Amino acid sequence: MAASFLSRGVGLFRLSRKTTALLSGSRCFSQTEPEPLTVKQQQDGIRRIILNNPRKRNALSLSMLESLRENIVTDLNSDDLRVIIISARGPVFSSGHDLKELTSAQGRDYHTKVFHTCAEVMTLIQDVPVPVIAMVNGVATAAGCQLVASCDVAVVTEKSTFATPGVNVGLFCSTPAVAIGRAVPRKVAMEMLFTGTPISAHDALLHGLVSKVVPEERLEEETLSIAKRVCQASRPVVALGKATFQRQMAQGRDAAYATASKVMVDNLALTDGQEGIRAFIEKRKPVWSHKVEKAHD
Repeated sequence: MAASFLSRGVGLFRLSRKTTALLSGSRCFSQTEPEPLTVKQQQDGIRRIILNNPRKRNALSLSMLESLRENIVTDLNSDDLRVIIISARGPVFSSGHDLKELTSAQGRDYHTKVFHTCAEVMTLIQDVPVPVIAMVNGVATAAGCQLVASCDVAVVTEKSTFATPGVNVGLFCSTPAVAIGRAVPRKVAMEMLFTGTPISAHDALLHGLVSKVVPEERLEEETLSIAKRVCQASRPVVALGKATFQRQMAQGRDAAYATASKVMVDNLALTDGQEGIRAFIEKRKPVWSHKVEKAHD
């Protein structure tokens, strides 16, 4: 009997050692660095920014917005950067703002900072000198839908859906409406905003919210195909064209033509502008400098 008790005692001792090891491992795990909210990768002129918080449906918390902004602006003026692709891990591209940050406990100043930062990121996407492509495979709601609408190009899968459901939780999607209302017809935007009802990828394409709808297995291929085509063009020519497009879209017709006409002349004065014309005349591929240099005054 004493032996039996001793055996049980040894078993208890061994269990205690295992438990200690597990607890030690748990402490080590808790002390490891958390995964970044966004992941930035770059190769061959293409920068990929991945929303990396699928457990929280890639909510655009203040920290997520700040991380996204940092990933966009880092080395933004490098000649090696030609295009940016924004995608996400998990079945939700982005569920919008983190509602836990929008309670009364956070206070008005914090709320102001959240929406100011969000507006800064959305306008930054449209103001940067390289095209920004949204690569969407899943749900994009509220500020997540705003993010898609703010990108220059959006390639999405057939299963993707888009919605502005804030009205259903008592917070009308007024800031998402800025981008969405400039991407789709007014009455489509208003129905989305008043009802919160999701629209399908094909309806999003029909109304101009996205550029292309593809099968899930072709999403990466189609998105990279567009990105690689952008990389074949002259960086300063693309930058000038993007900035001009955004500017003239905010103007009346006559002012827009005046702006665009002047920019066409400025474009011709660029070294790459003249190189492209010479290459066409000489029936050869252009050799871009990718520099903002003038061929003539």
